[in-house]
Amino acid sequence: MKRTKTSKSWMTEHVNDPFVQRAKTEGWRARAAFKLMEIDDKDKLIRQGSVVVDLGAAPGSWSQVAIKRVGQGGRVLAMDLLPIEPIPGVEFMQGDFHDEMFVARFEALLGDRQVDLVMSDIAPNISGIPTSDQARSIHLAELALEFAGDHLGPHGKFLVKVFQGQGFEEFRRAMERVFRQVIVRKPEASRGRSSEVYLLGSGRRG
Repeated sequence: MKRTKTSKSWMTEHVNDPFVQRAKTEGWRARAAFKLMEIDDKDKLIRQGSVVVDLGAAPGSWSQVAIKRVGQGGRVLAMDLLPIEPIPGVEFMQGDFHDEMFVARFEALLGDRQVDLVMSDIAPNISGIPTSDQARSIHLAELALEFAGDHLGPHGKFLVKVFQGQGFEEFRRAMERVFRQVIVRKPEASRGRSSEVYLLGSGRRG
């Protein structure tokens, strides 16, 4: 299959991207690692001893960052429909994080520990139809918010990738019903022309 002009342009940009090159050099599985590191450096999400859940974890770069930062006594539980190569110290569960049986397995694995951070860098498989892709992206963010609302401890935080567009403001308001503070982060490693931003919720209500 011939590559389109757009895909060739993306590939050229990707190969020349300094964050892609750094990720290869430093052993991160994706450039997304730098997005999480920048947000965490600013907002202190991941603390020593934290319990972190990484939704849609493949290929695993966010889990790589998290396991380095939780230290001994911390836990990172990564979830994805896709398999990922093992990451030392990370507990991986393959399955659908809003399936009832999967959630029951997760809760059994968690035991009596509280979740300190739920993070989601999930993006849908792109169809090329903007309205459809945006709707699916918002739906995934809503599922991640529901999971966070069900499992975060009282001081827990929620970090989620969202694409600006239709449904963004409604989703932000939904987060504000769960968290007292919701802030927007656009890390340097996020491409400037991309509509992606990260919403960070803290101070759980109720």
